[in-house]
Amino acid sequence: MSNALPKIAWIGLGIMGSPMSENLIKAGYDVTGFTLEQDKLDRLAAAGGTAARSIAEAVRDADVIVTMVPASPQVEAISYGPDGILENARSGALLIDMSSITPQTSVDLSRAAGDKGIRVLDAPVSGGEAGAIEAVLSIMVGGEQADFDQAKPIFEALGKTIVLCGPHGCGQTVKAANQLIVAVNIQACAEAVVFLEKSGVDLKAALDVLGGGLAGSTVLTRKKDNFLNRDFKPGFRIDLHHKDMGIVTDAARNVGASLPVGAVVAQLVASPARAGRRRPGPLGAAASRGAALRRPGL
Repeated sequence: MSNALPKIAWIGLGIMGSPMSENLIKAGYDVTGFTLEQDKLDRLAAAGGTAARSIAEAVRDADVIVTMVPASPQVEAISYGPDGILENARSGALLIDMSSITPQTSVDLSRAAGDKGIRVLDAPVSGGEAGAIEAVLSIMVGGEQADFDQAKPIFEALGKTIVLCGPHGCGQTVKAANQLIVAVNIQACAEAVVFLEKSGVDLKAALDVLGGGLAGSTVLTRKKDNFLNRDFKPGFRIDLHHKDMGIVTDAARNVGASLPVGAVVAQLVASPARAGRRRPGPLGAAASRGAALRRPGL
């Protein structure tokens, strides 16, 4: 490619995808996007991007294609088939999947894309909606060094901590470990709050001092006000949290790694996820912890 910024196709304009694509526009990139919701296409156009009518239209002239969709089935749906990315992107294009999916799905995609002359990076992120808006995401990447080097300026417009973790699938493996750490940490923080409150300790004072020691964490810092104000509004969809825990437990099983604490937390996440499927409206990870705090005896 020339010294001009690459043309980017962005597929998936949800909670994460919309602000991320807008940050690329702010950085000077020509972004053409596609998603199923017209209001999100209108938002992209208002930010200076171009709304496409199909995946094929979005990717046809793109140098780099970025995907950000909920899970493995959606990645497969947009990638394969006559209307998918692999059939319509040009040979030599770079496909960056930033969704959180199984490592095996990423490996399979890289192989299928390679047969079409399309290069692939798996590059899931951590930092949530706030990190996406502020362009301070952590980006964990799997793939070839040369492709990572080419994509680095794009990543730098989206995040602050950007690391090539290994070959294809390694980015997703590290993301699974990230979700394990976050889920266990949230659960531990929620249980500590119950313990502190039932012990009659001033909760704010306790969380202040805990945050300054080894118990301190990004999770505790970000969720402190939620705990103090008993604010359990959804901050992340519980079905996606459940999906992520399924990814890490399945991946661990495949490599023979035992996750005794992770398995328990996965079960705790599964319960509100099932409840969420039985009733309309979003239920978030914070809400599931709120439900735990309100259980009889807690």
